[in-house]
Amino acid sequence: MNRAGVRKPAVAGVFYPADESELRRMVRAYIQDAVYEGGRPRALIGPHAGYEYSGPVAGSAYKSLRDQREVIHRVLLLGPSHHVPMIGLGGSSAEAFETPFGLVPVDMESMDSLLEFQQVRIMDNAHEYEHSIETHLPFLQEMLDEFSVIPVLTGDATTEEVTEVIEKFIENTDTLIAVSSDLSHYFDYDTARRFDEAASRAIEQLNPEALHPEHACGIVPIQGLLLASENHGLSANTLDLRSSGDTAGPRDTVVGYGAFVFT
Repeated sequence: MNRAGVRKPAVAGVFYPADESELRRMVRAYIQDAVYEGGRPRALIGPHAGYEYSGPVAGSAYKSLRDQREVIHRVLLLGPSHHVPMIGLGGSSAEAFETPFGLVPVDMESMDSLLEFQQVRIMDNAHEYEHSIETHLPFLQEMLDEFSVIPVLTGDATTEEVTEVIEKFIENTDTLIAVSSDLSHYFDYDTARRFDEAASRAIEQLNPEALHPEHACGIVPIQGLLLASENHGLSANTLDLRSSGDTAGPRDTVVGYGAFVFT
């Protein structure tokens, strides 16, 4: 992919509808059904599974942007790399990411600036089929007007390496930090609930060391956000905590989802 390229949707029609009208109805319904009464969000965590399963919880996260349409103009969006093993963090050389709602421009100047960090490099092959970034974009497109995105995937990286990237933008009032992560994977319903509640406590306490691999697939970007939030005086609140056993699946094997906001 060259610098002028557009990253095409990889999971439209699989994780969410490829039809624009159907997708619009779905995203709006998830957001309208959610409730948010907190302050202005500086960061959030939301899930990235198929919308049938995690969409209601994602709606809880993105409801927090209801009054930010003309305030937020840039989103640092971090998610785990599920398909390509990688060391450090991987950016994209694309000039835009496409969804059924249209193009989301990449803030190429900010992306280039991240390459100053030793742990960041361009990893277009990791982005090509990755859903953790893509599934968040329609929610952002629904809730914001003109905005650009800085898409970053995480691999084998330290908390401090992720924190360094987040702290480059966390003081900018027009920039949202968004972390994409599901919670526990493939436990029975009650076990998953215990793990997800433990993850929720760790996030609300801004305690990255209390998070463990069984708690979340995006543990690396979450830990980086928790450390950055502590450094910059943010507080975290749980907005929603459910699993696929609550939304659209059986309860013998579930995936957990959480919506968290940082103010």
